[in-house]
Amino acid sequence: MWEQVVFSFQTLFASSGSQTLVELALKFFPFVVLLEAPFFILVTAGMARYGLREVRPDRQRERYPRVSCLITCYSEGEDVRKTIESLAQQLYPGHIEIIAVIDGAIQNRPTLEAARNARALLHNTPRRQLLVLPKWQRGGRVSSLNAGLSIATGEIVMALDGDTSFDNDMVRNATRHFDDPGVVGVAGNLRVRNAKRSLVTRLQALEYLVSIAAGKTGLSEFNLVNNISGAFGVFRTAFIRNLGGWDAGTAEDLDMTTRIKQYFGRHSKLRIVFDPHAVGHTDAPDTWRVFFRQRLRWDGDMFYIFIRKFRFNLRPRLLGWRNFLFVVVNGLLMQLVMPFMIVGYTGMMLFTLPVGAVLGVLAFIYLAYLASLLFYFMLYLVAVSERPGDDAVYLAFLPLFPLFAFVNRVHCSFSVLQEIFTRSHLDSSMAPWWVLRKTKF
Repeated sequence: MWEQVVFSFQTLFASSGSQTLVELALKFFPFVVLLEAPFFILVTAGMARYGLREVRPDRQRERYPRVSCLITCYSEGEDVRKTIESLAQQLYPGHIEIIAVIDGAIQNRPTLEAARNARALLHNTPRRQLLVLPKWQRGGRVSSLNAGLSIATGEIVMALDGDTSFDNDMVRNATRHFDDPGVVGVAGNLRVRNAKRSLVTRLQALEYLVSIAAGKTGLSEFNLVNNISGAFGVFRTAFIRNLGGWDAGTAEDLDMTTRIKQYFGRHSKLRIVFDPHAVGHTDAPDTWRVFFRQRLRWDGDMFYIFIRKFRFNLRPRLLGWRNFLFVVVNGLLMQLVMPFMIVGYTGMMLFTLPVGAVLGVLAFIYLAYLASLLFYFMLYLVAVSERPGDDAVYLAFLPLFPLFAFVNRVHCSFSVLQEIFTRSHLDSSMAPWWVLRKTKF
């Protein structure tokens, strides 16, 4: 068998030197030619453009708008104090209103008490205000966000998780983009706080760097940010209120991003920006079991949003041609169709080729992806990263990342199938079932 592995790999490698780039790319058809290569070129071009842009010192701003931070809390306990303290200690001369919404406060007394006791953290912090809003019956994350939005007084509103902490210049970096009247949303940069806990947290930390810090930086250069994270999203309050607030159901972050983009086709100056220097820190699942359970929800929710809820709204007239094409390629083909293509392609090879030949082909594909990933990550370190010394540590984990991504793709196909046949979005941890089942989707 090992002779077949070596022969297959050597044949592919040797033939690569005598082939054109087009012929070489066709070896990976249709994954590279149709989907991944255009996306890779787009993101790397965006990162290079971001890095080459003239760097100017932080200018003195004329105004610092009032900011309302909506912290959605459910069972964080004492961890909510970290979030409140990191917001109270922001290096921001404007007023920050911190609204901690405690969902299901009757059964979550520890979180409620922790939020109330956090008032002591605001002593000697001028222009900081903490409001604790208990919701006695649980209604889910959307219910909490809308409750906080109803009493928010800030020109800018932030949707934040109760277990997320932030760099002390986060508010300053995130709000500066709203000096442009066309900016209606800013996606924050999330990092994994417990990255050293286990191998799965390390790989997730690397994934966050690749997909969020690097990926969204590149996409932001072309106004193509794919999602404003639910754990860290910043919005122009008036715009969100005109939309009617957050909509009931799960995947409220992708839902809100898609609803905002439905105005891009008619208002070409509207923008969603990603700022790699507006940094939040969150805990990722530290076991494989919890990780796959989380991704089961995330990937299934993507099918729910794009196919069940917005299938009639994904039109160029609403999204604009640029975002329409991006949603079709990145959202529908790469995220929903491509996992099945990978599973089918791999299965076809296993049934039609000797095992050794299959391993040789996969080894060649693995090295090609690893080479492109290394280029991608080095560009990120040079052009984007705000802490390149810390991020360079993840070079040691790059060889594992193609395998991690492959397993995620296979698992994604299972998640989509579960959503198709069981409507798993109606049984989500983000909200009680009696709330989710009242939605029309």
